[in-house]
Amino acid sequence: MTASSLKSRLRAGSALLAPGVYDALSALIAEQAGFDALYLSGASIAYTRLGRSDVGLTTYSEVESVLGRMTERVRCPIIVDADTGFGNALNVQRTVRGLERAGAAMIQLEDQDFPKRCGHLDGKTLVSADEMCGKLRAALDARQHDDTLILARTDAVAVKGLEAALERAERYLDCGVDALFIEALRSPAQMDAACARFAARVPLLANMVEGGQTPIESAQALAARGFQIVIFPGGTARAVVHTLQGYYGSLRAQGSTAAWRAQMLDFDQLNDVIGTPELLAQAQRYR
Repeated sequence: MTASSLKSRLRAGSALLAPGVYDALSALIAEQAGFDALYLSGASIAYTRLGRSDVGLTTYSEVESVLGRMTERVRCPIIVDADTGFGNALNVQRTVRGLERAGAAMIQLEDQDFPKRCGHLDGKTLVSADEMCGKLRAALDARQHDDTLILARTDAVAVKGLEAALERAERYLDCGVDALFIEALRSPAQMDAACARFAARVPLLANMVEGGQTPIESAQALAARGFQIVIFPGGTARAVVHTLQGYYGSLRAQGSTAAWRAQMLDFDQLNDVIGTPELLAQAQRYR
């Protein structure tokens, strides 16, 4: 699926389930599992590239670099978390142009002030709605192709309450964005309120964070509520961390990977996943 087909699918009303990915390998495995879209999580870049929390430490260049390695390896469309756009409206334009060149199918921008933080952490602050609208208009002007979609996220539920968040989302929609993301909805009633107001007018994104503020539901249940995009952005990193804790603990205790072998790929199996035989065959053609 390309960026244009992502746009067509959303226009047709199809619901998308997009797992979180954070590098080319995780993107490849997710694509092989059959997903129709992927979500490049800013939090997961912080976790995996920096070993740090999602508190505004990652930069535009790091996100662009990770995205470029992914789109070099997979064809699946990628929704990219671009945080606040990494600055003011001019920074937003640079971010949009760069991520579009790197292959983003959809670029997400949020209305937090700096330093931003994970949407499910306390202590967030917001820029004014006017400033965010200016940044969104700048993003829309910066993109080179209409098939590159702009997703507007508001974090106002945690700061100002649901009604303020819905009003901000309304203003962002008026700017002409392609999809909306009302972060950290607290209850099924709040999810239904968001869908009642927007689902018939624009694709809405639901963010499922294990242990976060929003109740976890299946993609099917969320689609029935009216959400068109469902992401599980950090679940991949949490699963990997859990696996590595077990693996390293076993290796340290046993001095060998023997006890872990049933939960591992061997050398040839991993090479099959990443396409080593095909790559070597391609090299042979140029000998």
